[in-house]
Amino acid sequence: MALKKQEMLTTRKRLVFLFFIILLAMVSLLGRLGWLQLVRGEELHQQAWEQWNRSLPVSSPRGQILDRNGEVLVGSVTADSVIAIPNQIESKEATARELSRILELDYDEIMEKIEQDTSQVRLARTVSRSKAQHLRALAIPGIEITTESERYYPHGRLASQILGFVGVDQGWGGLEFQYEDILAGKDGWMEFQADGTMRGDQLPHGVQRFIPPEDGSDLKTTIDLNIQYILERELERAMVQYEANQIMAMAMDPYTGEVLAMGAKPDYYPGEYAEFSSEKMNIPVINSTFEPGSTFKLVTLSASIEENKYNPDRGFHCDGSIDVAGTSIGCWSGGHGSIDFLEVVYGSCNPGFVTLGQEIGKETLLRYINGFGFDTRTGIDLPGETTGLIFTEEQMGPTELATTSFGQGVSVTPIQQAVAVSAMANGGNLVRPYIAEEYFENEHSKELEDEAEELEEGENIRQVISESASQQVKEIMEGVVEEGSGQNAFIEGYRIAGKTGTAQKVGPDGGYIPDEHIASFIGFGPVEDPEILIYVAVDNPAKGPAWGGQVAAPVFRNIMEDVIEYKEIPPSYLPEEDDRAATEEVAVPNLINLEIDEARTLIEQKGLEIQFSGEGEQIYEQLPEPGTTVSPRSEITVYLE
Repeated sequence: MALKKQEMLTTRKRLVFLFFIILLAMVSLLGRLGWLQLVRGEELHQQAWEQWNRSLPVSSPRGQILDRNGEVLVGSVTADSVIAIPNQIESKEATARELSRILELDYDEIMEKIEQDTSQVRLARTVSRSKAQHLRALAIPGIEITTESERYYPHGRLASQILGFVGVDQGWGGLEFQYEDILAGKDGWMEFQADGTMRGDQLPHGVQRFIPPEDGSDLKTTIDLNIQYILERELERAMVQYEANQIMAMAMDPYTGEVLAMGAKPDYYPGEYAEFSSEKMNIPVINSTFEPGSTFKLVTLSASIEENKYNPDRGFHCDGSIDVAGTSIGCWSGGHGSIDFLEVVYGSCNPGFVTLGQEIGKETLLRYINGFGFDTRTGIDLPGETTGLIFTEEQMGPTELATTSFGQGVSVTPIQQAVAVSAMANGGNLVRPYIAEEYFENEHSKELEDEAEELEEGENIRQVISESASQQVKEIMEGVVEEGSGQNAFIEGYRIAGKTGTAQKVGPDGGYIPDEHIASFIGFGPVEDPEILIYVAVDNPAKGPAWGGQVAAPVFRNIMEDVIEYKEIPPSYLPEEDDRAATEEVAVPNLINLEIDEARTLIEQKGLEIQFSGEGEQIYEQLPEPGTTVSPRSEITVYLE
């Protein structure tokens, strides 16, 4: 009896143990099922969907880039591309031969792609409609045609450097790169159910799904298409006329910082970017640095006015050079003689500006140089902006102070110069230049809403000089155009302010390159209410004169004249109402037997233009003849030996 009870107890224990084992197993299974269903359900469903289905990408159209008036600078069109699904290709050799013939691609390259162990591979992008239709008609197993977005440029090369280009997967360079998150959309997919074989063939009645792409946002810029065209047309003409290495220019609103136009020659076509060197894709206005030359004298002038060191009537004698700490620093003119400090500016006299720099002192001058933004980037919304090289207070000795005062020994970017002179034109405020103004929101770009506010307006960074000092600088710069070295920028009926610049080029070894210069001009107008500022720089003009007043100033004038007409800016005065329009005739100087540099100096001082014919260093004939009276800015042709 006791034995039987013991057996029953053992059996009961075993049943209880078995029950708990089964219960534990059920709890584990339920837990596992819950984990798979509730926690990883979506993930596993997605993995299963990917196993059951195949997909083909459908590219999203990028947003358009527009000018300030809504004109399309860059647009997008739909193009066909060829996708291969390697597992579905029955005969790779035959398929590669057929594709090579139709697509005009290398057979070996196609074979290399379709032999890859991958679900799909892109064989060709943006194929022509006829080729795509041909492939669709052939219905080659494993070869599919899908659509993608392709950029088109209705104005060809216009503004190519600031627009940038689009590579395989994203924008590169210019605005395309800077605003990739705004311009790029989200790709879509075309999905279909496939069988479980290695080939993954589409099921005839399987579920199909199309996930449409989301368009990128349109970006509206501050660029004015008409001003951009005017600017680039004149750059093309100047490249031919002067046979320069490079020529660059920009136009901006000096009050707001809006960039109205920017460009350089030579340039490139973004639709065929692979055919051009990377140098042509750069944006020289923001990423090239060089000695500014005499345009930098405006900083010294502004500082001396603000610090009450400048007296236009004070006398000065320029004998062609000035001694600084045992170093003789020459004047470009060979000597201006006895002049006053107003004529120092009009004639761009180096020793005169050295004197002003010495009176200001290095600490004060550096404060204004940094105040005008030459020690940092401007912050323009373009990639690749660089900054120049300015002496620190510790590095600046007497000679460095002297050369800095007239723009030698320092390097700056064109955009830095444009922003600094804008402050002189607008009442003393340093502004941040910008190009992107706003974008047009769609579903994709709602998440970028905060950035939209940053695109709408420029920014006043700081007050550099007082409004009264700004007014005095403007009036002196106006005199440079009317009576000084910038007379070739004069436009009848309008008050134009400007400054010429001619700087020697620095070579890779740090020394100056013989007989190579950068000729520049910066100016704005009308003086009473500046609407546009234009900067022009010509890198090493090989044909004709190399002075800023002879090379860059006429380019500035041509651009400004057409912009004034396009913007319908009213004249500052009528010829019969203002003495400035009643210009006196100029007697043509005798240039025969003079060297080229001597002739340039004389012509510059007379406010005339010079055109060289032939080769050589000495002039043997000229037209008109010496002593003939002509109108200011008339062209004098000289013939060389």
